[in-house]
Amino acid sequence: MTDRKDAPLKYDIRLLGRILGDVVRDHEGDAVFNTIERIRRTSVRFRRDADIAAENQLEKLTRSLDLQTTDRIIRAFSYFSHLANIAEDQHHIRRTRAHAIAGALPREGSMAYTLARSKAAGVSRKQIARFFSSALCVPVLTAHPTEVRRRSSINQEIELARLLDERDRARLTPDELSANRCGLRRVIATLWQTHILRDTRLKVIDEVINGLSYFDQTFLRELPRFYGALEDLLETEQDWSGIVLPSFLKIGSWIGGDRDGNPYVAAEALLSALKLQSGCALKYYLDELHQLGGELPLDDRLVGVSSSLLELSESSPDHAPQRAHEPYRRAISGMFARLAATMRILDHLEPQRHEIGSARPYDSAREAIADLDVIVSSLKTNGAPELASGRIRDLRRALDVFGFHLASIDLRQNSDVHERVVADLCAAARIEGDYLACDELRRIAVLRKEIVNPRPIVSAYAEYCDETKSELGILRAARESRLAYGDGAIANYIISKANSVSDVLEVILLLKEAGLHDPSQEKLALNVIPLFETIDDLRRCPVIMDALFDIPEYRELLKSRGDIQEVMLGYSDSNKDGGYVTSSWELYNAELALIEVFRRYGVRLRLFHGRGGSVGRGGGPSYQAILAQPEGAVDGAIRITEQGEVIAAKYSNPEVGRRNLEILAAATFEATVGTKRVKSVSSDFLAAMDDLSNHAFRAYRHLVYETEGFEAFFHESTVVGEIANLNIGSRPASRKSSRRIEDLRAIPWVFSWSQCRLMLPGWFGLGTGIRKWLQANPKGGMKLLRRMYRSWPFFKTMISNADMVMAKADVGIASRYARLVADRELSARIFERISLEFEESRAVILDITQQSELLESNPLLLRSLRNRFPYIDPLHHIQVELLRRHRAGDTDSQVAQGIHLTINGIAAGLRNSG
Repeated sequence: MTDRKDAPLKYDIRLLGRILGDVVRDHEGDAVFNTIERIRRTSVRFRRDADIAAENQLEKLTRSLDLQTTDRIIRAFSYFSHLANIAEDQHHIRRTRAHAIAGALPREGSMAYTLARSKAAGVSRKQIARFFSSALCVPVLTAHPTEVRRRSSINQEIELARLLDERDRARLTPDELSANRCGLRRVIATLWQTHILRDTRLKVIDEVINGLSYFDQTFLRELPRFYGALEDLLETEQDWSGIVLPSFLKIGSWIGGDRDGNPYVAAEALLSALKLQSGCALKYYLDELHQLGGELPLDDRLVGVSSSLLELSESSPDHAPQRAHEPYRRAISGMFARLAATMRILDHLEPQRHEIGSARPYDSAREAIADLDVIVSSLKTNGAPELASGRIRDLRRALDVFGFHLASIDLRQNSDVHERVVADLCAAARIEGDYLACDELRRIAVLRKEIVNPRPIVSAYAEYCDETKSELGILRAARESRLAYGDGAIANYIISKANSVSDVLEVILLLKEAGLHDPSQEKLALNVIPLFETIDDLRRCPVIMDALFDIPEYRELLKSRGDIQEVMLGYSDSNKDGGYVTSSWELYNAELALIEVFRRYGVRLRLFHGRGGSVGRGGGPSYQAILAQPEGAVDGAIRITEQGEVIAAKYSNPEVGRRNLEILAAATFEATVGTKRVKSVSSDFLAAMDDLSNHAFRAYRHLVYETEGFEAFFHESTVVGEIANLNIGSRPASRKSSRRIEDLRAIPWVFSWSQCRLMLPGWFGLGTGIRKWLQANPKGGMKLLRRMYRSWPFFKTMISNADMVMAKADVGIASRYARLVADRELSARIFERISLEFEESRAVILDITQQSELLESNPLLLRSLRNRFPYIDPLHHIQVELLRRHRAGDTDSQVAQGIHLTINGIAAGLRNSG
């Protein structure tokens, strides 16, 4: 049955592969095509038959290539992976549609499934209404790219997906089918002749523009459709009818506001980002209004019209005689004119279509929504309720979700910077002799006094360092932006490396100096959010928050934020610090402890999860991850970062994007009031995790931070140095000019391990942790672990994610990278330890899950990986050879370009690896 369901996927992959082959033959000649085919068949033979001779032949083939042919080979295998990804995404859409057409029961992860199960379990209307009234779900796009493709290539892939979708939607005539196939060939030919990589490093503004493309493609259209479908679903049930559905699912962004380690994000970048965002939103609204005007040519001689609608149409500058009896169109023309004026005032942009006459701009999106409500009300009360749905409903929802700012930009900066800026301000104002020399208690005393003092400490006559001027500049720009675009434009300030109470109070002082905190009214304009990242930070965060809430001045400010405190937890850096097992466990413990602290003070906890795409950075299936949170951790509100190539994977395709947004909303509902909420966890489960985490932590720390030569092994056996030279983002790969693991950003750390196929951050320490725990608990130990796997979502998710990431790993391929290490003895010693830990971790996963092979319980993903590996293997062989040449001093630009191309292809083949 599964094979029959997957037959269309196999057909699509073969079709795209054949077209790619034809394009390569036509553009590069038979010799290149035949070489590609030889390598492909050899790689398939090695993977399917475990033919060692084939692997040796593959290595010889890839080492004997000239650089020009190597480039063609890399691009061919890379593009195949990209095409396979598109086909798989389209197959998910195909299966979802087939499911709906068959009238099957709602699928897990949909709001229909969630609400149906909740109703069957006796969840009341009041509980459902309460959830929606206070819920908040926000995926936050970040400028942490491991997406190395150019926007032009992604656009071509979107067109390819559209053409595949066209084949599914209708039965095509022979001519239509031929035209479709020609379209597929045109796109693949265009891709083949387009340079995959960027020649120049991205600037912040480029990252903003790239991010906006997902709003154009997906968010602006699909989020309103999600809300419309949910409203209709609620109305179908008598018990739910009339429940108000606020815009609880929104999109956030760090792009243009995240300054942590990025010197290029300053006031100008923030203002430019908001201007571009606003222009994107207003252009969409104007386009929709233009279409809406054509859809509502209703004649007041034939239909009734409300007095409010007549008043709105009379205020319009549209006095054309041909529309004298079309009040709806005149009202819409008036709205168009006001939005056009708004675009000019806010963004200094000219609309593509000029308005019919001048009008005053809107002061806020709420005013535009009020005008739409007049139109909707008139339609509903005058016999045309069906016209009040569709485009006008979606436009109203879009205005409510996106406002004039499109996405709320979070500000983020490192606590060390705040500390230096406050010290500079205090020194100039002669408030404290040397703020940096003060201990924590003295700092808190100084800050408590100043945050309630209406007198500013910044003086126009004082001299400040460049860092201070830059920080004050971006905060003043934030205040300007909120006045122009509304409070939603910038609502959050995140403090990286927060490890003390003073780290939070310093930000409040800086907000006061920029006019974002008014001491006279005890009103704080932004949510101040500490980010706890290292293992030590996670362990101390409950103590820090307890001490913070115990400060009366802060507690009063929190009331102005509705007694809601957001806390961000860092998955990537905690993993780099303590390893996969301990990071997972300490994050869980931190949440439990925070829940208790917040409950004691009567403050509502909102968690912001700093997850990446890979398991080593908190990735994995979002639905299961949210449901694995401890009870009380979600409480109707969650924010989650979306990073790197995961943004493109989740949101490039509109239908896939809407499905991912719905999964986030459904999981948040389930974790708050649904039937899948985590109940209390037994003490023996908790004790077991404590012990095995301690063992895993020691194993991980001993390898990464205590093994002499490990830094050299890492730098020489991975592509971390080459990744730093890729033009994939505006920020440096390391926080400091250093080779130390501590200073390396988590993204290149994880990405590098995936490129050499060890995937070390996603599993190392698991095997040792469980083995040592079992040695201490020989009687019934494995039985308990299996029970934990079956009944505890946290443990099941931890093991399942390790299962997935280890299935993508390949120790044999990784051994080839290990041979790049100059010190052979060091390489052999460290690689043997890693290999033994891999086998031990693999064995305990199989034992706990009672599988005979990794991913046995997920045959679809297992089959997908097996089909991909023969196309990824040649890229690894070529990458190793090019790295060897590059590091031996070969300065040919084609060598460096080839390495970067293989990085792209391997990442595409593995997916969620960054």
